[in-house]
Amino acid sequence: MTMPRSLFLSLLCLLPALAAAQAQVSAECVVPSKPGGAMDLTCKLAKKGLAQEGVAATAAGAAMRISYLPGGIGAVAWHSMGSQRRRAEPNTLVAFSGGSLLNLAQGKFGNAKAGDVRWVAALGADYGMIAVRSDSPYKNLADLIAALRQHPDKVLIGVSGTIGSQDWLKMALVARHAGIDPKVLRFVALEGGGEVFTAMQADYVQVVSGDTSEATLNASANHARVLAVLSEKRLPGVLAGVPTAREQGVDVVWPIIRGVWMGPQVPDADYQRWVATFERAMATPQFAGWRAQAGLYPFALTGPKLTAYVRKAVDEYARQATELGLMR
Repeated sequence: MTMPRSLFLSLLCLLPALAAAQAQVSAECVVPSKPGGAMDLTCKLAKKGLAQEGVAATAAGAAMRISYLPGGIGAVAWHSMGSQRRRAEPNTLVAFSGGSLLNLAQGKFGNAKAGDVRWVAALGADYGMIAVRSDSPYKNLADLIAALRQHPDKVLIGVSGTIGSQDWLKMALVARHAGIDPKVLRFVALEGGGEVFTAMQADYVQVVSGDTSEATLNASANHARVLAVLSEKRLPGVLAGVPTAREQGVDVVWPIIRGVWMGPQVPDADYQRWVATFERAMATPQFAGWRAQAGLYPFALTGPKLTAYVRKAVDEYARQATELGLMR
């Protein structure tokens, strides 16, 4: 059966539109953990920022979708994006944090190095914190430290990751400053901040060593009581009433960068397009509001400046891990 000439011409006219539609491949932000944690927040913040009028047109041209690839506290996502099949994907971003950099420093991603991927943008920063259930008998950091001194075997501490993860390291530094050997503490390794807080609500663990962005979500819903934030000074917003660890006699500060990276073989034009897109997005007042809602604080770096920061941070984490005897 021969196609009518009129139909053929109509389809021919549609070809440019179809080609444009194919070019408008939706962007993807990969969360290297289970839903509900700070990595999830990072991708959601990126999605909101890129959806702004005048910003999305410079990115993939379509709504960003979020996918989840948990495992190995980021190792599965790292190696997946480093595979031959995915290492050049031009519209796939992966969330990272200071914890990711700590894992790199300790060799938890195998032989991976900071220079093996393309660092796109730091979207903000948060800080370490220590929280308990809202009905916990521990009212402040001193109460918790006293309990850990007397009966460390009876206080289960939920962390995202195993020994040497940033959540483990934060609590280990607090314990060591208080004269407690971190080796006597009982840690429960979980996958992501969302799972850690869920475990605490179920009373599977009594304490969470996590991040202020995660605590902001749970504290505002009255699910948790934050005993201390690991920042230089008190933080604004939901956690404004929470004292720092320093105020309570424990001199531990733990800032956490949050951002996104891309595969190592992404074409330079695509990489630069994403860098410029995030620079434009993060300069808007709307982004600043969404960042605050996510419990994050201003910290914006992109491209080469972010790459230099990451390399320096990895070196510093390696030094800290060595001091605590974590390096293999």
